Amino acid sequence: MIRLASIDFPIAWPIAWPVAWLGLAACGAPIGVTAVHATSAQLSLAADAHMIVVPGGRYISGSTPEERASAFEDYERTSGDDAVETRPPFDRELDRHNATLAAFRIDLMPVTQAAYAEFVAEAHAAPPAIDPAAPAAAQELARRFVWIAGRPPAGREDHPVVLVAWSDAARYCAWRGQLLGVARRLPTADEFEKATRGDNGLAYPWGNLFEAKKLNSAAGGPGDTTPVGTYTDGASPYGVLDLAGNVLEWSATPATGDDMLATGSAFDEPGGIGRGASRHVFARTARRPELGFRCAGDP
Repeated sequence: MIRLASIDFPIAWPIAWPVAWLGLAACGAPIGVTAVHATSAQLSLAADAHMIVVPGGRYISGSTPEERASAFEDYERTSGDDAVETRPPFDRELDRHNATLAAFRIDLMPVTQAAYAEFVAEAHAAPPAIDPAAPAAAQELARRFVWIAGRPPAGREDHPVVLVAWSDAARYCAWRGQLLGVARRLPTADEFEKATRGDNGLAYPWGNLFEAKKLNSAAGGPGDTTPVGTYTDGASPYGVLDLAGNVLEWSATPATGDDMLATGSAFDEPGGIGRGASRHVFARTARRPELGFRCAGDP
């Protein structure tokens, strides 16, 4: 049982190693964290301690027309719907090219409901809420994710947090960094892509073929979010989890106007969408049931 402020959350981690997160003594409290922080933000600090360092250097970004056509075939085969043909995301993808990035670190998994609850309690942030500007269908879907009396929905504590606007996601990462005395931020779309594809430009985190058993998607998932880290077979070449499936994730990269890019894919999307080259666009104020985030920083 984890106690955050005055809230008790039962945590049932889906895989073995996150259990150590439940007590910082198990993995060593990060240097510079005071006792009060270690007590009140255990999950957030432990998640930070398990960030993955992605080495700097060259990688492959974007996609070719042939790769987009293959992605559309994955979409069509797993959804039976060809409406996406006239409604990108595929057309938002950059043309395939070589790129270079400095080394960075990125969260092993998306930020959970329970970890975000620490931020709500400590920073007096508003709990996630339904986006009144979202389509009616999205608002209806969002109801299962709404917090009650400042608490995450029961049974979803280890699921990715959703219904969080871009600015609040960025504030969480900055807050977590302040606890450690280091800078934390949202990853850029380019960093997310490299973390997903590795050095050799894989289409999906695990390889070049869509495999429904390796992610939470509409092609075989439960039709809902799942605990972070459930699909360990879907790890990227660097060992990062949930880069495809479960939830889309905010990036630090602007799109056009006041919109921001999001990356990955969500539990309600079919094949073809969760590739490293995939890019989505949302208004900064969007709070969607299929949109979460993770943090990044310097190596």
